[in-house]
Amino acid sequence: MPDTLTGTTPRPDARPDARPDARPGFFAGRSPGQPGLAVFANAGDPPLAALPELAAMLDENGVDCLELAVPFPGSATDGPVIRRSADRALAGGTTLHSVLDAVAAIRPGLGRLRIALLADWSHSVKGTDLGDFARTVADAGCDALLLHGLPPRLRAAHYAAARDAGLPLVTTCYAVSDPQTVSEAARHASAYVYLVAHYGRTGTTTAADPDRLAAALTLLRARTTAPVAVGFGIRTRADIAALEDLGADAAVVGSAGVARIEQALTEGHDPVEEFASFVRELLHPFPGHPTKGNPT
Repeated sequence: MPDTLTGTTPRPDARPDARPDARPGFFAGRSPGQPGLAVFANAGDPPLAALPELAAMLDENGVDCLELAVPFPGSATDGPVIRRSADRALAGGTTLHSVLDAVAAIRPGLGRLRIALLADWSHSVKGTDLGDFARTVADAGCDALLLHGLPPRLRAAHYAAARDAGLPLVTTCYAVSDPQTVSEAARHASAYVYLVAHYGRTGTTTAADPDRLAAALTLLRARTTAPVAVGFGIRTRADIAALEDLGADAAVVGSAGVARIEQALTEGHDPVEEFASFVRELLHPFPGHPTKGNPT
């Protein structure tokens, strides 16, 4: 029977208390010199019908995490590339319901790849009981949740709801966040901490301060055993290698990959193939990485 919150049909193995999962945690099993990789995409851009192919491609190429956003308009933290992507997805009719249905369909066939759902509180969650929302996200097969724009007064309820649903959380902080904010992010991260390299919007060219990043990573290491992934301004394999040298567990690549999808759509090319080419460029320099398409 469809779930009353989203209209989705829960997976057969869904449980009301927690979703069993014997796989290792996020970004596990990496050797030195092989930082983990999370890539961002708006669900519905390319069209949602392409998500099974896109996810399978990422899984086969050894990507650790797909940060899959439920598209929402007018994001204050995103630059024009991701905003245009969200607008295309929304124009195509992508909704929370359709995204969760798509995840539920593809999740059983994935091996390494984990899916962290990014949802905006105002657009996708407001007016919904946080406990119901967390259980529905978990039952759809999402491996983690990153809730964007959550009012501070609801944080405690959000943490409790995710814990009760057995849904790992991605928490966020900035490299320049105050110690209290860093500590809260560290304390409640059960999937990973997303460390934002600098203030601004996604897709900006502002260079991160390596000393400031290193200091933030050190502070987080002292407060959590969860992996730390760094994002904002990460575009190339050289950027990823630099983060590994600073001690990050993984990199989050967003606008650079979304721009490749946009270019493919504009030029009438296959966006999944173009995104696959981009992913291989990111993974190529790490010897021994399990990327099927990498030259050796």
